[in-house]
Amino acid sequence: IPKLEDLYKTYNKTIKEMKNIKNEKNWIRGISDFKSFNEKECLDKASLAFNNIKIISDNKEALKNADLVIESITENLAAKKELYSSIANLMPEKTIVVTNSSTLLPSALALSTDRPEKFLSLHFANKIWKNNTAEIMSHSKTDKEVFKKVVKFANDIRMIALPVYKEKRGYLLNSMLVPFLLSAFDLYADGISDPESIDKAWVYGTGAPEGPFRIMDVVGLETVKNIVEQYKRVPELLDPLFKKMLLPYSYKEMLEIINKYIEEGKLGKASGEGFYKYDK
Repeated sequence: IPKLEDLYKTYNKTIKEMKNIKNEKNWIRGISDFKSFNEKECLDKASLAFNNIKIISDNKEALKNADLVIESITENLAAKKELYSSIANLMPEKTIVVTNSSTLLPSALALSTDRPEKFLSLHFANKIWKNNTAEIMSHSKTDKEVFKKVVKFANDIRMIALPVYKEKRGYLLNSMLVPFLLSAFDLYADGISDPESIDKAWVYGTGAPEGPFRIMDVVGLETVKNIVEQYKRVPELLDPLFKKMLLPYSYKEMLEIINKYIEEGKLGKASGEGFYKYDK
């Protein structure tokens, strides 16, 4: 699978570049034994993990003894419900199911799994070897012990577990990130400025490593389109704080721009081009 191979290569490249970074500890947060970092050991472990990944197209075979199932398909409520309904009877009773959704609430999906008490959200950030956070969000019917198990699982795989005790669209990270990206996109869609200048304003003005349009390229423009469509369709997704602070976003213009990019095959960094061009 090309995307999996690209991810493996990106990880290896990142590890090799770490020796050139003055403050390496900032690259992997929350790991107490970082001082023992060994490039060869990391690369060897990555190779072992990559070679142990099994791609199974038969759901019955893949799920027959699963302890944990992590769903990470497109941000589409109907598609996710259809998937859960199709696999509900294929999983043993012990299986815990989580969604990696970044915007949908687990309560909207729980009944489709036929095990709402063993269903919740586990949202990973992009580039988890660098941004190693995992947001764990329960819903009203999630068993408390199951919630604790998923928090422990996140910590066991070297993530920084971030418990979310009350359902919140956007979880923690995206509740802050999405309004930021939308406000940047609005500046472009409204003809105020261009992506490169907007990114420079943010990077040079705040010292951040990447601007909003670089971030959107990493997320992928198809995902960005889904998010824009969601916020256009359900305006109340935007926190009241931002409704008061910001003018209405130009969603129509945003979608026109994003659809043009997608039609031209500019899907973001993974495709080699989005708002910026990348070396494949």
